[in-house]
Amino acid sequence: MKSLEDLKKIRDQAKTQMSMRGNGETDYRVVIGMATCGIAAGARPVLNTIVEEVAKAGLSVTVMQTGCIGMCTLEPIVEVFDKNNNKTTYVLIDSKKAKEIVLRHLIHGEIIEDFTVGQYKK
Repeated sequence: MKSLEDLKKIRDQAKTQMSMRGNGETDYRVVIGMATCGIAAGARPVLNTIVEEVAKAGLSVTVMQTGCIGMCTLEPIVEVFDKNNNKTTYVLIDSKKAKEIVLRHLIHGEIIEDFTVGQYKK
């Protein structure tokens, strides 16, 4: 992306893809922290794993990147938002945990408490 026009094309493609799913709604929105702290901690393989697993399962899930979430020591961070915008924050995620998030949370609707920020212990 090198210009505002490129950005507009990307936006239009995303809108088209969403409209092809029906009403544009997804079951979940997954946001992965991809600031330098997240990337340094291993967020790129986490992002790739989630995208691949969601595609394999044929899920109606939007996967997005974001900048700093604000808890650098807990990166990689994955936030899952449901249809009602309720958020679950998973911390210290690796590819293996990312696969579990897709299977247990995105497919079966189970929040994995052991991976959440509330369960983090130094």
